[in-house]
Amino acid sequence: MRVRIAFLAVVLFAVAILGKRIKIQVVDGKEWNQRAEDIGLQFRTIPATRGNIYSDNGSLLATSVPFYRLAFDPTVASDKVFTEGLDSLSILLASFFGDKTAEDYASRIRGARSGNRQYLVLNRRRIDYQEKKEMSAWPIFRKGKARGGVIFEKLEDRVQPFSYLGRRTVGYMNEEGGGRGLEYSFNAVLAGQDGSALFQKMAGGNWKLVRDGSEMQPQHGWDIETTLDINLQDVAESALLKHLDIHEADYGCVVVMEVQTGEIKAISNLTRGDDGKYREVYNYAVQGVTEAGSTFKLASMIALFEETRLKLNDTIDTGKGTYQFYGVEINDAKPGGYGRISVQEAMEKSSNIAVMKLIDAEFGQNPDRL
Repeated sequence: MRVRIAFLAVVLFAVAILGKRIKIQVVDGKEWNQRAEDIGLQFRTIPATRGNIYSDNGSLLATSVPFYRLAFDPTVASDKVFTEGLDSLSILLASFFGDKTAEDYASRIRGARSGNRQYLVLNRRRIDYQEKKEMSAWPIFRKGKARGGVIFEKLEDRVQPFSYLGRRTVGYMNEEGGGRGLEYSFNAVLAGQDGSALFQKMAGGNWKLVRDGSEMQPQHGWDIETTLDINLQDVAESALLKHLDIHEADYGCVVVMEVQTGEIKAISNLTRGDDGKYREVYNYAVQGVTEAGSTFKLASMIALFEETRLKLNDTIDTGKGTYQFYGVEINDAKPGGYGRISVQEAMEKSSNIAVMKLIDAEFGQNPDRL
């Protein structure tokens, strides 16, 4: 009997807790949300660290480099630590940032402490990890966040260590969710899953993390390894730029493929700007559809002879020299076109239309077969 009574009491207690929770979240939800806004509490996003992009030998093509912004809670340190370390800390800050005198820093920090300000951005300049490590040994800061009040706010920048090398292929993502290249195509894999945590709004409009155990840690993005060879990429870009300059061409493209595997080892696209300089602004290799070059016509004909019953005396109608191919106009060199010609004549005259039509007729429904 006692066990039953105890069990019933536990059940009633659990139901009461559940009812109270529902009341707070549903019935009184707006009121509590308003109170949270009044005292500056808000759940905010904690961004996930974006995955890296590597070349075929593990060289970094794109990575997220951590930077930090230095902030300070001047109310945390004890009177003894604060008094003994403030002058030395101010001198170090003035020397490092060079934007204020030591007296200015000391006065600003002292004023924030007397005003009970729990969040003070000391300088908005970004600092790297080595600088953060150096600052962690400074007076007051060496006591850490819990006893010294130092706050290193983590920020991230996306960088490409090889600068312009393969820049268009590696690509980018913008704040609106648009982008180009590998960064955009593999964004779902690279981006990871953002987390969230409770933050309190401080004076000056800044936000301070409230560690109350409700944080949801972000799931960082996956790395991807490409088939690009950074050395071949360098050679390809240099050679393309050299010959575009020589011929004063409007644009050019080069793709280096490992024929045994189909892996793309280098890819470069350069367009001439109004100032005469060449830049990567459009991916002609992937997006640019144009007449097949004469070298590729030979490869196409070899594929046709190997995979079909095509003969040299078979004929193909090339029309009047123009042909709409999936929304793109294809032209032959001869004005007015070649009309109906044999396969052999198509190669002799290097007819773009003939080769396009033959390839589309045989492989259009199954391009992987080509």
